[in-house]
Amino acid sequence: MSHLKAAQKAFDLARRPSRSSALTTFSTEVFDHDVVPSSLASISPILRVANEIERERPRVAYLCRFYAFEKAHRLDQSSNGRGVRQFKTLLLQRLERENASSLASRHKKTDAREIQAYYQQYYERYVRTLDQGERADRAQLGKAYQTAGVLFEVLCAVNKSEKDEEVAPEIIAAARDVQEKTEIYVPFNILPLDSAGASQPIMQLEEIKAAVSALCSTHGLNWPSSFEQQRLRTGNLDMLDWLRAMFGFQKDNVRNQREHLILLLANNHIRLHPKPEPLNKLDDRAVNTVMTNLFKNYKTWCKFLGRKHSLRLPQGQPEIQQRKLLYMGLYLLIWGEAANVRFMPECICYIFHNMAYELNGLLAGNVSVVTGQNIEPSYGGHDESFLHKVITPIYRVIEKEARKSKNGTAPHSSWSNYDDLNEYFWSPDCFSLGWPMRDDGEFFKATFDSAQGRMGVLKKSRRTGKSNFVETRSFWHIFRSFDRVWTFYLLGLQAMVILAWKEISLVDAFQKDILYNLSSIFITAAILRLLQSILDMALNFPGFHRWRFTDALRSFLKIIGSLFWVILLPLLYAHSVQSIPDSIKKLISFIPTKGSIPLYILAVALYLLPNLLAAVFFLFPMLRRWIENSDWHIVRFLLWWSQVLVLSYFISLHIELFQFILLHRNDYVYKVCFIVLTFFVITNDILSPRG
Repeated sequence: MSHLKAAQKAFDLARRPSRSSALTTFSTEVFDHDVVPSSLASISPILRVANEIERERPRVAYLCRFYAFEKAHRLDQSSNGRGVRQFKTLLLQRLERENASSLASRHKKTDAREIQAYYQQYYERYVRTLDQGERADRAQLGKAYQTAGVLFEVLCAVNKSEKDEEVAPEIIAAARDVQEKTEIYVPFNILPLDSAGASQPIMQLEEIKAAVSALCSTHGLNWPSSFEQQRLRTGNLDMLDWLRAMFGFQKDNVRNQREHLILLLANNHIRLHPKPEPLNKLDDRAVNTVMTNLFKNYKTWCKFLGRKHSLRLPQGQPEIQQRKLLYMGLYLLIWGEAANVRFMPECICYIFHNMAYELNGLLAGNVSVVTGQNIEPSYGGHDESFLHKVITPIYRVIEKEARKSKNGTAPHSSWSNYDDLNEYFWSPDCFSLGWPMRDDGEFFKATFDSAQGRMGVLKKSRRTGKSNFVETRSFWHIFRSFDRVWTFYLLGLQAMVILAWKEISLVDAFQKDILYNLSSIFITAAILRLLQSILDMALNFPGFHRWRFTDALRSFLKIIGSLFWVILLPLLYAHSVQSIPDSIKKLISFIPTKGSIPLYILAVALYLLPNLLAAVFFLFPMLRRWIENSDWHIVRFLLWWSQVLVLSYFISLHIELFQFILLHRNDYVYKVCFIVLTFFVITNDILSPRG
């Protein structure tokens, strides 16, 4: 009872008064290792072992729970963690209830001898028996070794507290054997890649053997002298272990991505047709397929930024496959350890681009000009250097921006989400960040954070994100977001009102005067286009300080161009109408009247050409993709303007078409063409991709 009173006294001194309602968080009758607070996760295996041996040895289960309480108290003495105070209180109450009953059921005179006897019994009955079986169950063996490890940890603690005699040599030998076997029977998802899993059925598949054998080809790779020497001597290492040693990835991440890469290679290897010969050797076609799928976005990113990718292949055939596997392993390790940075794919491409370049230098044996030794990666040295030096700084930027959202209540212009931050890596300017990344780089400058100027005046640092779009809360988004639908409805309504006002039949709608009246929908379309351009400028205005000059110029010219058509089309339409007041005729008397085709029709033809050609490009996506990938300056200009112009022969063609429509009134073919053209302008925003 002395040790229980001491623990209770220490807990009472450390804890602060708490409300009685706090004790209702956990049940006093049911106490399981699954309800352990997250900050005390390391004691969960101890409580699991206590629950399993409760019926067989109540006193040993009590000692395990007592050790778990002591360990929890050491981890959080002040009980500041969430739910820690309630958890420790209920655990202490259970220890007080079970102390007397478990003590009565003890087989030995002391607790130290009790747990030593049970540990030796458990080792002989479970661990050794399972290990010596012909077909050992891997899951049961792993669980038995974990339980034996926990029992030995509790045994040492009890023996130390009671100052009993030293632990028996046979128990120490058994514990050493358990420790070695625990490292062999490591957890796995699908593939047991350790030495103990070689006899498992899945590891006997030829495609799995081919992928594993290819990854184990580490010929020519220089290992650091400080890396696991024992595994170096036994040769139980592969390419991903070498990447971990050089770039500082976490061990568990390497284990997960090794299994990931092996399954990708094996699945593609077994699906090849014709089948590779021999089947247990990884085929280059499978490697190329996985590599193409894996680096498709990275190569597109490099092409978009005008940079050459870092995937450099050597001359020799065996070295080519090894280099490809190293590239794929490096990318998967970066992705596996990126955490929330995975939501920024171009940022992942930037990291891989620089690390792959360093990988090329490592494999080529480049020598540093400064030190005279072989170059080393910018981030490396220990198992978690990549996480701490690359991912953590980027994550802090994400975290700081997320706090500024105030749980979604702050304006979108005052903080940046994943897409906004990822926009920084859409431009060649991201390479100014350097590698290793500069702490004072533009990406790491906090948005709207105050910085101290030279004269002691506070100034605002440059903005991190929000390059292309900043959402502004406004009811105008109803029109802007569904402008295609509104355009279709309004223009269709206007056409139906004109036909209803004339009180004519549908056949009479093909008359020249009626068609000319219907052509007034182009004026409405121009007005709606002007409204759309103004809304694009106004609703994106909060991000103006991150706009480039070309972006601002483009938005301004779109408004000017739309305004030009809004002014020109009504003037030409009024000039062509006979029944207008004389005062209006005098104002527009400067417009020439010569020519067989009204100027309004010519203007409408020019106004329709971009919409018609955009619809054609929509119907022929191959042509559109060719134009989008073209490097011609004129094509770049047209894409920048986001409205496609046409050549002169297109203009003359459509002018002649309109001329035929007006002169040949009785030819319904041309009138149907006019209706089709009108339908195109009504639905131009539906058919054409948004610019």
